Amino acid sequence: MPPATDNNPVDHDCLIIGGGPAGLTAAIYLARFHIRALVFDSGHSRAARIPITRNLAGFPQGIAGSDLMARMRDQAAQYDVTIIGSTVTRLARTAHGFAAHADGSVHHARAVLLATGAVNHPPPRMTARQHDLALASGRLRYCPICDGYEVTDRRVAVLGTGRRGCDEATFLRSYTADLTLVAPPGGHRLSAAQRAELAEAGIALAGTCRAITLSETAIVLDVGGTALAFDSVYPALGLDSRSGLAVQLGAKLSRDGSVVVDAHQRTSVAGLYAAGDVVVGLDQISRAMGEAGVAATTMRNDLAQQSPLRRRSRSRARG
Repeated sequence: MPPATDNNPVDHDCLIIGGGPAGLTAAIYLARFHIRALVFDSGHSRAARIPITRNLAGFPQGIAGSDLMARMRDQAAQYDVTIIGSTVTRLARTAHGFAAHADGSVHHARAVLLATGAVNHPPPRMTARQHDLALASGRLRYCPICDGYEVTDRRVAVLGTGRRGCDEATFLRSYTADLTLVAPPGGHRLSAAQRAELAEAGIALAGTCRAITLSETAIVLDVGGTALAFDSVYPALGLDSRSGLAVQLGAKLSRDGSVVVDAHQRTSVAGLYAAGDVVVGLDQISRAMGEAGVAATTMRNDLAQQSPLRRRSRSRARG
């Protein structure tokens, strides 16, 4: 495709920043709308790290996140979607839309979809290798909505405190009676009402976690010199939305830093859309896909308002 010039101010109709479930779903939709889209995939999708998901409809035996992403990339390739392994570091408005700066190159488009996702706060006291091993084996889990079923009647700990830790522990209580809320560094910060809520639910309280190790079958938390072994640990330490590019454009954010969108996935900046975990809401693959379908359709219709989309006849195309 020719580079952007004064006569050809954009080299794509849309830029999709993020190659996870939201970004790839949007890419497939847009390609089937005959919309020129470019996908930037920095390789940091949380979905790709899921060992296996069993609550995504259509996969009764479950599917690994990496396999799901590979299938989605293969599907996008059938429609000649271009995916580049680059990280967009700067996003700016231009007279004709947007300019994305990535790895020394600048890409221009009339519209942009942010599908940049979010990043979990990992447990302290774990090496990167320990973290990856624990995640792959299911001893470390981040989403009780996704996989709470898998810890039914197992020994489970929630690493956290305050409202977030209390809420995650009480949510998981419907899956198991063997549940402990372990304090992160700094100790527990629980109100009297929260302590009463945990006690009423039969959730044990433990002190500050000082180290985390892995045995052959368990994840072991050192709490004040006592080794507490669990089948799975859920960190309830929060996450950060990857909303930095939205900030560069002055888009409205929620109090927790997620991108605010309307019912059609439009942000507060004209021509900028967002879908998936970067948006306020439930962090689920199915939700990300659904929002991406809405966003892609909205982008198509908004672009058509700017310039009618007309398919040339075959004879004219050949000429």
